Order: sequence, then structure tokens, then C-alpha cells
Amino acid sequence: MRAVDPRLLQHARAARGYLVVAVLLGLVVTGLILAQAVLLAHALAAAALGTGATALTVTLVLLLGVVIARGAAAYGGEAAALRAAARVKSQLRRKLIGHSLRLGPAWLGGQQPGQIAALATRGLDGLDPYFARYLPQLVLSVLVPAAVLATVTATDWISGLVIAVTLPLIPLFAALVGLHTKAQTRRQWRLLAQLSGHFLDVVQGLPTLKAFGRAKAQEQVIATVTEQHRSAAMATLRVAFLSALVLELSAALATALVAVETGLRLLYGHMPYQAALLVLLLTPEAYLPLRAVAAQYHASAEGSAAADSVFEILETPLPTPVPPADRRGAVPDLRSATISLDGVTVVHPGRDLPALAGLSLTITPGELIMLTGPSGAGKTTLLRLLLRFTGSTSGTVWAGGTDLAAVPVDLWRAQIAWVPQHPQLFSGSVADNIALGWPGACRAAIEDAARLAGAAAFIESLPRGYDTPLGERAARLSAGQRQQLALARAFLRDAPLLLLDEPAAHLAPAAAAAISGVIGGALAGRTIILVTHRHPGAASASRVITLDGGRLAQTAARAARPATAAPATVADR
Repeated sequence: MRAVDPRLLQHARAARGYLVVAVLLGLVVTGLILAQAVLLAHALAAAALGTGATALTVTLVLLLGVVIARGAAAYGGEAAALRAAARVKSQLRRKLIGHSLRLGPAWLGGQQPGQIAALATRGLDGLDPYFARYLPQLVLSVLVPAAVLATVTATDWISGLVIAVTLPLIPLFAALVGLHTKAQTRRQWRLLAQLSGHFLDVVQGLPTLKAFGRAKAQEQVIATVTEQHRSAAMATLRVAFLSALVLELSAALATALVAVETGLRLLYGHMPYQAALLVLLLTPEAYLPLRAVAAQYHASAEGSAAADSVFEILETPLPTPVPPADRRGAVPDLRSATISLDGVTVVHPGRDLPALAGLSLTITPGELIMLTGPSGAGKTTLLRLLLRFTGSTSGTVWAGGTDLAAVPVDLWRAQIAWVPQHPQLFSGSVADNIALGWPGACRAAIEDAARLAGAAAFIESLPRGYDTPLGERAARLSAGQRQQLALARAFLRDAPLLLLDEPAAHLAPAAAAAISGVIGGALAGRTIILVTHRHPGAASASRVITLDGGRLAQTAARAARPATAAPATVADR
């Protein structure tokens, strides 16, 4: 068991200044504790011998100043540590979200959004006790006992020997209890993350669950996970309370042992009164930081467990690493570059059969390729390969004679527009959602793109038109309307390569026919790969390619598309 997670300190570079201030103030607190004990022992011993308050004025004023300075140093140390915690949380949140996005949809598709949201919010908030209290107390647990032991030994070596023998018992018991606490806290956090993720999925899919009569079953699942989390949380609290009892009892017995031997020697006149007072005042201070650091360890255990989960995500290798600067190829212009797949095989993790098996295919600029085949034939995998959401197990993808693996992924995706089967809309306005791929687009270009996608009529009927906020996931819109907004987003982007995955699946027949007409006419000049189970607009396709089992089953060439430059009417505005 590690007292400090080096990964947290490694990711805490932005907060090192605050941590240094907290440690320095910890040193100040240590010195003030010793000064307070010496002054208090002197004042009590002098008062016992009959010295008046006037003669002790300097001592009492110094004692008051030490107490005030100790409180100020402790406050400053905690404030600096809280600033450090805020910096670390902000840094880890940015890294977590950025790395999750760079891992891409292939990785995100296997995760529960609720778990990642819980990590980025409640989980990382648990690092406040770690940085604000545990780390400063950890420093004090080393400095204060060492300083107290040295002072007591210099004053009375017998008491110093007793403290030196009993002091290691506190960290020993704390370590034994901490091993069990860490396992319990990990289980508690894992169940909480599972509950958060499952609950979010259930809430988002509640209309579907109600429609198919499965809401009661999911209610029972949530109740079961909630009960497991309650049980784990109570088990963790029991361990924490019992550990506090063990540590308090150990410290009390050790302090009592020093008090007894000191009192007996004082009784028989073998020890000065002031020395005995100093030993009795400092002895609890030797054990207090060790008990406090054990208590703060329990308080920060949830944040540490959440940080472990964050580091697991951050240490997940990126699917498409950025090539070194000296190995990057020229970025091909997809308006004129040919894309070639040379014996490409893709095997998804955890599956035996390949999604694509030795596929060889050439895509020339300006083609409209109709990609068909049964479910699971590899159509969507081909699009994900071109989007570089997934990599090839073997074979090579060439773009304009350049190995696609050598092209920076951001520059490659900048030339692609993609409409997935289930497009994602956000809580901004209609115009913001359409302009997601081109944030600087003017309103006229946004409206032109909406008209091409057949969305203009229903957008204008909304309360505020293009400025209407959609809300989370645009739940108030129908599936067809969401699909039309996604198509408008892709049309506005005016990318040379357009990937459409079942774009008309949720549209009415008339709207689907209109989209087919736009694809076959107004978008001529772009390279389009259209995945579909139906064949609307097949007559305008350059080729119809059929996949089966990840292999090329059939290809049918058709007449070349007319070279119309209509997309410029959207983008050039």
C-alpha cells in the first residue's frame, strides 16, 4: 500500500507551487507546536512556584502569539492545499475528457457515459480531502513526531525511549486497517460508477423500455445495484470507525504509559516539574498527527479510488497514434486523391471473425458508391476505417499514394463529413447544431443546408426558428427530424468525402426520395459512400458494392455522375 500515489503527483505539476507552500507551512506549524509546549510548560511551572502574572507577561504574550501564528499557518496550509486540489482536479478533468475524445467512438461505444460523468464530477471532487488534508497531514505525521521525539529525548531520555518504542505501533495498525479499507473503497466506488452509468442509460431509454414493458425489470436491476452500493458503503464506514477506535486506543495507552512513568518519577523527585510538564504536553502531539493522517486517509480513499479509474482511462493507448513529425506523409486532397484499400482486414477486440477480411477497393474522386449487404457484413466498419475510428489488423489504406497511417488524423478528418445511423445532437440551438462542423458559418449558408436536407419546413415552425434550443439529445424532435438536422450539418460542411450510414432510415418515403435526389444531383462533385439496405437513388450511383461477411461479394458499375458544382451554393455563402 502506497502512502502517496506518484501518478497523482505526476499529474499535479500545475499545483506544485501550492503543495510546496503547504509543506513549508507544515514546517512552521511543527516549530510552533514545540514553541507552544515550551512556553506553556514554563508558564505553568512558574505559576506553580508562585510567580505572578505580571512577571509572566512576556511569556503569556509570546504564547498568545504562537497560538495565533499556529492557527494562521494551519489555515494558510489548508488554503494552499485546496488551491492545489482545484488545480489538479481541473487538470485531470481536461485530460480525462480530451483523452476520452481522442480514444474515439470505437472506445466510447463500449463505455457507459454515466460512469465517465461520475468520474469527472463526483469522483474527482473526492480529491479535495486528499490534497487539502491528507497530504499536509502526511507531512506533519513525519515532521511533528520526529521533532517531538527529539525534544522529549533531550529533556528526558526515558520518556523519549518510551515514545520511540510505542510510536511505530500507530502506523503499523493504520497500515493493517488501510489495506482492508482500500479494497472496500474500491468496491464501493466501482458499484457507484456502475449505478451511475446504468441509471443514466435507463433514464435515456425510458420511453423505449415503457413501450416494450421492460421498465419494471430495469427498476429491479437499479434496486439491486443500489442495495449493493449501500452495503459496500456501510462496510467501508464500519471499517473506518473501527480503525479510529483501534488508533485512539493505541495512542491513549501509549500516552498513559508515558504519563505514569513520568508521574512516578516526578512524585519521588527524580524529575523537574517543568520537564515533566513539557513531556506531558508534547507526548499527545507525537501521536496526534499519526492518528489524524490515518483518519484523513479514510476520508480521501474515495477520491483515490476514483483517480485510479481515471488513470486507467488515461493510460489506455490511443487507437491511431499521431506519427512523428519526421514520418508524417503529405496530407492528400480528397477532391483529387484516390483512396485504395489493399487487402485490408479488421478484427474487433473480443471477436474471432473479422469484420473486414482482405478487402481491396478503389474509390475515385467524385464517385457515388452505394454500399449494401446484410447486417454485420462490414459496411459500418468500412466507414469507421475511413474515419480512422478503428485501425486495420492487416493490409494498407492508401490515399493519393500516401499510407493513411502516416497522415495526421485531425487533418484527414477535416476533409470528411459523416452522418451515422444515430446522429448526436446537443442542447444548443438548431443553428448551432447545424453549424457544428463549421462554427463560422453564416445564417444564409445554414438555411441553405437545411433546405437541402428537407429540414427547413419543420425548423421554421419551431417557436424561435433556427434559434430554438433543442435540449439534451433533442428529445422533443422525431427521429426523422434529428436525421435531417444531421444531414444539414454534413451538407453545410462541404467536405470532399461524404460518408452516409443509412441516411434515410428514419425518414418518410417522400423525404427519403428528396434526399436521394439531393445526393444524386446537388451534391455531385463530392465523393459519397452511401450505406443502405434499400436502394433509393441507385440509378444515380457510380457503383453498387455488396459486402458479405466482410468480403466484396459483388460490384456493379454504372454511368458516371454529372459533374455539378452545386455544393458551392451552400459553402460559398
